[in-house]
This record gives sequence, structure tokens and C-alpha cells, in this order.
Amino acid sequence: MHLVKYRYNKFNNVKTAGYDSKFEAGYAQELELRKKAKDIKDWEAQKRIELRVNGELITTYKIDFVVYHNDKTIEYVETKGYETYDWRLRWKLFVANFKKEIERGEVICTVEKQLSNWNYFKKYKSKK
Repeated sequence: MHLVKYRYNKFNNVKTAGYDSKFEAGYAQELELRKKAKDIKDWEAQKRIELRVNGELITTYKIDFVVYHNDKTIEYVETKGYETYDWRLRWKLFVANFKKEIERGEVICTVEKQLSNWNYFKKYKSKK
């Protein structure tokens, strides 16, 4: 029998200050500075949102950040280091649920991508 002492994330993320990655924690710090500078009204982290199709609950989506702007628009921000097929599908469903609000300019959906995933690709690159 093998005992597993530590379980690592498959993308090698390091949980920092309650966030799923260092990149996400850094973005939270940026939002806090923007709030203090009165650039934005407020923000929330890790908010669960129900995804419905034709009124039926399909799944819930945990968005990284919800930013409330001074002009009353709401911005949903997802911070990503590596995009998976599953995430892309759920993101499309998430955006589709806010289609009317996006067209009216009330909601903005944003993906903030990490600039480099060099360590991930270096470790898992395919060998010829």
C-alpha cells in the first residue's frame, strides 16, 4: 500500500492566499488597488453562477472574479494559465447565458491569460 503525502495539481499551480494560483492572487491584488484608486466600485472572488438552458439548471460555474464598475456594468473575469477543452465548453455556455446583457452593454466577459506557460510545456512536451 502506498501512502500519498502530497497531491500536486496537474498544472503545477501553487495555491496562494486562498486563490487557485499565483496568477489569480496577483490579479486580486490588482483589483484591490483599482478599488482603492476608485477606478472600480467593488469586486468579488470565486462566485458561483448557475448555468441554465431553457430554464433548466445544467451546471454551476465558479467564476474567478466579478468586477462592479462605476458605470454600473458588471465584468466577469476568468484568469487562465492553461485552457482545457472542458473549460472552453463551459466558458461558451457561460457567455451564452449572458448574451442579451452583453448585447445591451450591461455585462462584459473577459479572459485574462497568463503570458507564459513555459514550465508546463517544458515538462509535458511530446518527445519525438
